[in-house]
Amino acid sequence: MACYGDAMIDDPARPARADAVDAALRDQLAREEATAGTIAPILRYLLANSGNSLFSEEIVARVKGMLGDVVRQLLDGGEPDGPTEPREHPAALVSGLTEAIATNAAMLRHLHALALEWQLTQRLQAQLALDPVLPPLLQALIASPDPATGGLAMQFLAAQARFSQAQRRMRLPLHELPADLLHGSLLALRTVMSEDEHSAAAAAGEAAIRAGYDEAQSRLGLIARLVSGMGSGAVAALAIGHAGAAIFLTALAIASGQERDLAALSTSDAQPVRLAFGLCAAGLKPSAVEEQLLAIHPDCLLPRGLDRIHAEDAAAFLSAGFPGS
Repeated sequence: MACYGDAMIDDPARPARADAVDAALRDQLAREEATAGTIAPILRYLLANSGNSLFSEEIVARVKGMLGDVVRQLLDGGEPDGPTEPREHPAALVSGLTEAIATNAAMLRHLHALALEWQLTQRLQAQLALDPVLPPLLQALIASPDPATGGLAMQFLAAQARFSQAQRRMRLPLHELPADLLHGSLLALRTVMSEDEHSAAAAAGEAAIRAGYDEAQSRLGLIARLVSGMGSGAVAALAIGHAGAAIFLTALAIASGQERDLAALSTSDAQPVRLAFGLCAAGLKPSAVEEQLLAIHPDCLLPRGLDRIHAEDAAAFLSAGFPGS
């Protein structure tokens, strides 16, 4: 996979500050930012239509499966595994709620990011024999002499195991959604059900879902607490072959000042410069940046000029790009 063009010529005479960042790198990042902005509308189209090859069939199927599972849980009152006896809901109600949730670009980007994370997890397992649930860093954290760290690591281990099982089934429990996305989905449910004869039951279901929700205990909440608690030792989480995809993505997001969904997006084949800039913004040295790029994209042609990009400049470029970054 050729990630970079021939225009990236090394010129050691050029200064290392933002106004001298290699123009080819900046141009490529701008193209990647433009591509990132099209993800939600493309996914929205693909969920309703088939025969488009812009996204892999696996990614589209996984996003569609998770979206359908979220809709099912909302209509079932928040039961993650479904009731003992499957409930029947009017087709118009199901399609209406699906469409309402799919209009939320942030939701589609999040589902896409989770699908990319699972794809990366599987790829690391195949290429590096990296356990998708228990990578070396998590083993070390579980064995920590600090009881709080060890306990939190064990909680995350269980959450990651559930995530792996859910991804294999193309499902996503409501309690694993970020708070703003869960709130938006519940508002969509309220709107769709406002004139339905079952609106009272929907209101009761919404109340139960909100009462049982704790973002800090979600998988993403646990990872964030785990990485934040590592302090300066969190640099170990930026080695994907040691930390695994889940911890790596959270550490990259925190260290580079990006949303986690954008950090996950940067690991796709179409976003190599965003990944390189993110790693630079996280403070990794050029040799470490190259090591992580090759671990994620073994066939990638490494960019020239990254050694001249200051961490603050890389962070500024990322924050000034794609809305929400």
